[in-house]
Amino acid sequence: MSQATESDVREDGQIESVSGPVVTATDLDAKMNDVVYVGHEGLMGEVIEIEGNITTIQVYEETSAVSPGEPVESTGAPLSVDLGPGMLDAIYDGVQRPLDVLEEKMGSAFLDRGVDAPGIDLEKTWEFNPEVSEGDEVGPNDVVGIVPETPSIDHKVMVPPDYEGGDVVDVKSGNYTVEDTIVELDNGEEIKMRQEWPVRSQRPADEKQTPDTPLVSGQRILDGLFPLAKGGTAAIPGPFGSGKTVTQHQLAKWADADIVVYVGCGERGNEMTEVIEDFPELEDPTTGNALMDRTCLIANTSNMPVAARESCVYTGITIAEYFRDMGYDVALMADSTSRWAEAMREISSRLEEMPGEEGYPAYLAARLSEFYERAGYFQNINGTEGSVSVIGAVSPPGGDFSEPVTQNTLRIVKTFWALDADLAERRHFPAINWNESYSLYRDQLDPWFEDNVAADWADQRQWAIDTLDEEDELQEIVQLVGKDALPEDQQLTLEVARYLREAWLQQDAFHDVDTYCEPEKTYAILGAIKTFNDEAFEALEAGVPVEEITAVDAISQLNRIGVQEEWEEYVAELEDDIAEQIRGLY
Repeated sequence: MSQATESDVREDGQIESVSGPVVTATDLDAKMNDVVYVGHEGLMGEVIEIEGNITTIQVYEETSAVSPGEPVESTGAPLSVDLGPGMLDAIYDGVQRPLDVLEEKMGSAFLDRGVDAPGIDLEKTWEFNPEVSEGDEVGPNDVVGIVPETPSIDHKVMVPPDYEGGDVVDVKSGNYTVEDTIVELDNGEEIKMRQEWPVRSQRPADEKQTPDTPLVSGQRILDGLFPLAKGGTAAIPGPFGSGKTVTQHQLAKWADADIVVYVGCGERGNEMTEVIEDFPELEDPTTGNALMDRTCLIANTSNMPVAARESCVYTGITIAEYFRDMGYDVALMADSTSRWAEAMREISSRLEEMPGEEGYPAYLAARLSEFYERAGYFQNINGTEGSVSVIGAVSPPGGDFSEPVTQNTLRIVKTFWALDADLAERRHFPAINWNESYSLYRDQLDPWFEDNVAADWADQRQWAIDTLDEEDELQEIVQLVGKDALPEDQQLTLEVARYLREAWLQQDAFHDVDTYCEPEKTYAILGAIKTFNDEAFEALEAGVPVEEITAVDAISQLNRIGVQEEWEEYVAELEDDIAEQIRGLY
């Protein structure tokens, strides 16, 4: 988080009362959303309400032992993030304090209050390679140079979006810190590698466009049935233990985004520990470099101060927008927005605001909308195109999708991946309920899949949907009278649907091969099951009993396609075997 210099901070108020993370102060010269430092220890906080001479502050750290009468210092600036080289391969807390730097300062993983550090290293030098020359005209967000930040990502140094721009009169080349001036303009503006941007303000863009390219996830049920567009929004609601976090991890590892911003918002410490330990060890499948080379982690666990949880999603989305301005496709994972909403509820109750449904503040829907609306596929003001895709996990208490956070999220997002506790108990993962989930991006993404994967992609998917729908209806009858009471064609439909569920929709996130499935392989598996369906129904019409058809040896091999590395040859041979063996029955 951006640091205020000593001259910026002024002592001009004192604490009147303390109620958990909410502190009131008198005689404080501050504006809404200004950053302040509270008490003798200088705890960071933010102004959230001003009424007469009383200023209300939410403090981002534990406030025990803070007493009335202690000083409050205002910076006169809003809560902002430091933007520049050094954000990738970094792990921050909810207000962009680098956790590794704080640990080094303290000599321990247990941090004292009041400890602070800039969001990016102000002393480290970076190799700046200019993209402009003296006399060139530059405007807001124009790229002036490149910094090779990691082996995977070139950091594009831009003119800050709130600058006027002008003609370049001086440009540097070589190794400099983020505080050094690297480009000077004729109007006196100095461009550095470091920018600041207030987290609650959306970075400007020229135009928000309709997305028409999928964010390929490598998960069959997502790419095959419920695709997400680059620049789209998705929600993953589900009860405890249904696989929200694993699904988020899979998306972070495998989604074809240039940059990943992972926000652990109020999640259990052991889950964030797993992320922090696993990600540095993971190899990026697209480049072969470390996955962390294109990842920024924001860790705000459930035992961290509640107020910092409220700000962590804004920190994440602002970092994502910054990389979007460079022309990158960014995927932001928020796990979970329910914990964020609970933080809002706690602060709202301490402010004695009128509660809405289930105690959440009346502005819950507005805050969720503001967050998700910052996603999109954008024409940037510098002429590039970039996207921010937002995938938010939701943790409804008891798996109740009718609760306010889930319902308000559903009104906003266009992709809904509903996790099901019953599927998780049956060890069907990912436990996404295909009957409750949906994607409103299907029609606009179908041309991409038809051009890049297969011309009949949409037709094959619709066949799978129809078969699964028919199975759902038949299961109600099966529970009443048993499977054997059904006509043979319906029994065969149930068998085909079983392979759709087990061979196509089920996927092992921890298998070296099956953890990722490219769209071509997703289509091939579905095609093999469709071959079984077509051959089986032809045999049934020829009078072959359904028991003989389903007993064919080759059919059971459908479940093994997902774990095949050389899948093209395997699928071709398997389809031939299925056709040959079934035709041999009549």
